[in-house]
Formats: sequence, C-alpha cells, structure tokens
Amino acid sequence: MQMLHIENASQQSSQMKTKVNSFLFSSLLLIVFLLPIPLGANRPWAWNLFQIAIFALTIILCINSTSQQIYSLKKYTVIIALWIAMIVLACMQIVHLPEGVVEWLSPVAYELQRNVGLLEFSLSLDPGQSAISLQKLLSFFCLFLSALLLLNSEQRIKALLMTMLAAGTFQATYGSLEVLLKLEHSWIFNIETEQIATGSFVYKNHYANFLMLCLAAGIGLLVTSLQKDQMRSPRDLLRSVASTLLSSKALFRVCLAIMVIGLVMSRSRMGNTAFFVAMTVTGVLALFLIKKRSRGLTLLIISMFIVDLLIVSAYFGLDKVKSRLGETSLAQESRDEVIVDALPMIKDFPISGSGAGSFYSVFPGYQNADVLPFYDHTHNDYLQFAIEYGLLGFSILLLICLYAAYKSLHAMRNRKNSIFKGSAFACVMVFIGMAMHTSVDFPLQAYANACYFVLFIALAVISSSLKLRPRS
Repeated sequence: MQMLHIENASQQSSQMKTKVNSFLFSSLLLIVFLLPIPLGANRPWAWNLFQIAIFALTIILCINSTSQQIYSLKKYTVIIALWIAMIVLACMQIVHLPEGVVEWLSPVAYELQRNVGLLEFSLSLDPGQSAISLQKLLSFFCLFLSALLLLNSEQRIKALLMTMLAAGTFQATYGSLEVLLKLEHSWIFNIETEQIATGSFVYKNHYANFLMLCLAAGIGLLVTSLQKDQMRSPRDLLRSVASTLLSSKALFRVCLAIMVIGLVMSRSRMGNTAFFVAMTVTGVLALFLIKKRSRGLTLLIISMFIVDLLIVSAYFGLDKVKSRLGETSLAQESRDEVIVDALPMIKDFPISGSGAGSFYSVFPGYQNADVLPFYDHTHNDYLQFAIEYGLLGFSILLLICLYAAYKSLHAMRNRKNSIFKGSAFACVMVFIGMAMHTSVDFPLQAYANACYFVLFIALAVISSSLKLRPRS
C-alpha cells in the first residue's frame, strides 16, 4: 500500500513538472513574439523588463527540470564553455583589479584612469555601461540555456519558428501600413514617421535586419514541409500543389510575401542585400548538402526569386532601394571615417578591450574633427566588439558563431528529419545574412535582434545534436 502511494505521488510530481514545462515553453514563445514591439526592446526600460522575464523563466526552468534533463546539456559542452568564457571576460572588465594587473593587460586604460586620479582600477573605461552590457550578456546566455532545455521536440521547434514568422508578419504589416497610409506618427509610441517602413522599431536597419531573421524562420518552415513531399510522378506533383494551396504552406508563403514587402519598403540597402544574398547562397548550399531533397525545395528557391524579387518588390519600391545603392558614395557617408578613426582603439586596447558598452564614451577622444555627428556605435559590429571586448573576447564571439554555423551545415547534410533540415536551413541563412549586415551596421546592438540571433544559435546546435524520442 505504501509503495502504491509513493508511486502515485511520483506520477503526480511528474505530471506537475510536465505542466510547468509546457507553461514555461508558452512563456518563451510569448517573450519571442513581444520582444520587437517596444521599439525593438532597444530602450533601457524595455530590455530590463525582458531581462527580468528571461531570468525568471530560466530560474523556474532549472528548478523544475530533472537531473536527466540537466545532464542532457552535456552534448552542448563546447558552446556552453565558450559562453561561460565570454561571461568571465565580461566580469573581469568591471571588477577592481590590482594596478599591476591592469597596467599589464591594458596599459592605455591604466594611464587614463591614473591621470584622472582614480584610486581603484578596472579594465573597462566605463564600468557602468559595462555592467549593463554584462546583464544583457547574462540574459542572452539564460535565453540560450532555456532554448536548449525547452526545444526538445519537433512540435516545439516548429512552434518557435512559427512564432518568429508571426512576429515578422506583424512587424511587416504594421510597417507597410504606416507608409501606405502616409501616417505622420506611428500608432505605437506616437513616434514621428517618414515614408520608410520601420514597424515598431525606431531605426530602419534594425527593422530590416529583424525581418531578415523572421524571413529565414519562415523559409525554414517551408523547407521542412517541402522535404516531406517526395514528388516521384505527375500525380505526386498535382497532389503536392493541391496540398500547398489548401494547407499551411500557402499561409507561410503569404507571410513571406508580406515580409518581403516590408523589407523592401524599409529602403535598407544592406538589409535587402543581406536577405537576397543569404537566401541565394543558402539555397545553393542546400542543393549540394541536403540528401534526397524534394523537387519542391528547388522550386521554392526559384519561386522566391521570381515572385519576391521580380514581381512583389517591383511594386513596392525595389527601384528606390536600387537608387539608394547607386547614389551612395564615400563622399556622402561618414561611416567609413568613423571606422578609420576607431581602428586605433584596437591598437590601444588589444587584449581586454576598452570595456563593453564603452565605445560612445571613449570614441570622442579618437574622433577626427571632420566627423561631425555623434556616433554611439561604429556601424560595424565586428569593429565595435573588437574594441569593447578586445581581440580575446572578439575571438570567443567569433568561435561561438562559427561553431553554430558548422553545426547548421552538419545538420543540413546529415540529419534525416525534415524539421532539423528546415531549421538548419534557416540558421545558415541567418548566419550569412548577419555576417553581411554587421559589417556595415550594428543590428546586434538592438536587444530584440540579438535575442533572436541567440535563439538561432541555439537552434543550430539543437538541429545537429538533438535526439528525438521514438513515436509511440
């Protein structure tokens, strides 16, 4: 009788953990959908609110998870170790260190702090901003761990991609309507608008980058569904066309078209370029890497060009994007001058950097008189990360991204399950697009975009390593 009571209690505890786990996954999806709405979460009140939500989600998840679920993270040891190394480096920037250590690691930072009469020394020249950046980094790591623990089934991976697709469609619809209705102020937060789509974002390039991330999620979903269709005969082709028109594939395709419209109407030069190049390169890679691919995948890639690039974009302003690309010149742009002025900062802070988030306060000391505007970012995330985290921190970040990209390519080639191939396709597309966009702008400085990028890093390693339970 006692054994039966213990068994019932164990079953009730297991059922409760399952319900809590489902609630936490729903909370994750809600966070993902809401992230871009408050100005891309690129304001202190917005990112602090989401940080609290992510920290709470992670703490409850760790308490609710079984030892077996925690042990399952062992297969992600390499990338988790890289994350922890990055966090340790960020912590070292803000703690007070002995004078000799600071002078050895960062002589210029030591001299600057000694010249202003500081009694305590740190590697960061702006410890307050570095502490804020550390909080963001910790929230990214918690979001990454939560994704590894919660995305443990086909249905959940698909639900995450669909949530991203929904968030992108909402932003594209909202941004396009603002332009088409010629609104002077946005419906959300009553911000002044120009005839350029920005959605609920303030900066058009952050908006364009976000749509690129969501487009990748949507295309990944289409790849997932197309891989299930093996068209070996004309009858199979007709059946596939009919199911496409009557199933969720048609809805996915409509959402993709809406997002392409929003992307083009953003007039973002690199945002549009990064999307179309990433889609093309990833499509070509898929044709070589994906084994036993369906004809639908090839047709999808061709249709994306014909429908999106030649038809949809022609009616919603692709010509204006072309004109902006043609009119761009080095004489008109000061971004290249900012990069030239900022390069010596790497030489002055080569190992440990000037401190995360310190660029806007340190750069005026290096700014040439010809560069009149105030720049709080370099318009080149590679350069800014190298300046703020040093070459050591930049190398760790680069290794995280390269490792995730390798895992994505590995999943595209070797995984048999369609959901893994589709999500890996989306991840490769994101890594290529983000690699291009960050070279001329700062999309990862927007909290919502950075969170989505972290989720794609998690999806990359999950797609390569997750073992699904056999269906009953």
